[in-house]
Amino acid sequence: MSFEIVGKFLEEIKEFEEGENELRKVMELKKIEQGQQTIDEYIQMFKRVARGSRYKGRLLVKEFKREIDENIRRRLMEAKFPPKSINQWYKRAARLDRNCRESRREEEEKRSKIKKEKREEKRKIEKE
Repeated sequence: MSFEIVGKFLEEIKEFEEGENELRKVMELKKIEQGQQTIDEYIQMFKRVARGSRYKGRLLVKEFKREIDENIRRRLMEAKFPPKSINQWYKRAARLDRNCRESRREEEEKRSKIKKEKREEKRKIEKE
């Protein structure tokens, strides 16, 4: 057996393994979802998985949008100027997620403060 044949055979094995790895990445990409993670956490995981998938452009954006929080996806898609590139999707989704989480935190603090004030007022009335 010549070195040329062995070299060609090893090259074909490498190409096969690369294709198999790409398929594995695509399957993993289709399985991941944001769930309870922040969008920043999801973006990091998405980037890691997408790296070996060879997905680019619209296909990459489509996969990203598929499993992010429904409210974030809808708000960005309905925006006057929706994001086009994957980097725009990352940045704007992250900003929106942070704003939504901050708003929910402020609302919860406000409700908590109102409940506390009501309890204190109730105690005052009971003491009288």
